[in-house]
Amino acid sequence: MEAGGVGLALQARAAGFGSSRHRGGLQAPTGSLRVADPAGPAVAVRARGSKPVAPLRLRAKKSSGGHENSHNSVDEALLLKRKSEEVLFYLNGRCIYLVGMMGSGKSTVGKIMSEVLGYSFFDSDKLVEQAVGMPSVAQIFKVHSEAFFRDNESSVLRDLSSMRRLVVATGGGAVIRPINWRYMKRGLSVWLDVPLDALARRIAKVGTASRPLLDQPSGDPYAMAFSKLSMLAQQRGDAYANADVRVSLEEIACKQGHDDVSKLTPTDIAIESLHKIESFVIEHTADSSASDAQAESQIQRIQTL
Repeated sequence: MEAGGVGLALQARAAGFGSSRHRGGLQAPTGSLRVADPAGPAVAVRARGSKPVAPLRLRAKKSSGGHENSHNSVDEALLLKRKSEEVLFYLNGRCIYLVGMMGSGKSTVGKIMSEVLGYSFFDSDKLVEQAVGMPSVAQIFKVHSEAFFRDNESSVLRDLSSMRRLVVATGGGAVIRPINWRYMKRGLSVWLDVPLDALARRIAKVGTASRPLLDQPSGDPYAMAFSKLSMLAQQRGDAYANADVRVSLEEIACKQGHDDVSKLTPTDIAIESLHKIESFVIEHTADSSASDAQAESQIQRIQTL
């Protein structure tokens, strides 16, 4: 299949997003995305926003005695809900793109954010897999090539960028192509910055078979993962820094008094991401208003000459 053959068309419906109502009168999109492949049948991808989203199942934190602390969990849920309502007012339907290294939690955090915002969630890797007709990114790399995958990834991001009210978890290497940033800059980009040792521990624990850039035939899983991740981070560090917002898990852990980022819940990270998004949008809205006011003042001075 040629990369240019990947097309995404949103089949919108008139119905609203369940019975939910959000600040600012925004409504989530409905319908499904169809990933069209000229060499085969179209694949329908149901948008998460096409039906009411189930209530969040937040992971409760545990106290030192080993019992679930439901109080903390409820506090997290309330804080997450309040922050999402504040952010919705400023987003005005813009898409959110999560970027970061493999294993950084983009899909997990993205799903939480999409649910509280009433957005639809998509994983760009999954969309490429469906478009190509293969079960995994690893198989696409093996049968075709990384370049083939990247071409299709760019096509998917291009089509997603024409939509609104989406949270998109991108692949770890999506940032290396400038054209992808052109698409993502139509919305807001958020970099989940996770320490490499924490990433290596996560990946070594679950295995590298699904991660073609890390999969090695032999050797210590942690050492191999850390070595490869270090190389990738060096190659991609400047690219990740292009994101509008950086969410540092080390900073979140420090604020909460943790010495290990693994003690953070996905909800902790989602809350911080929404907070950073809100700050970014408010700041740039103020800058834009100031620029507009300055321009208007200059026009008025010119007119009086």
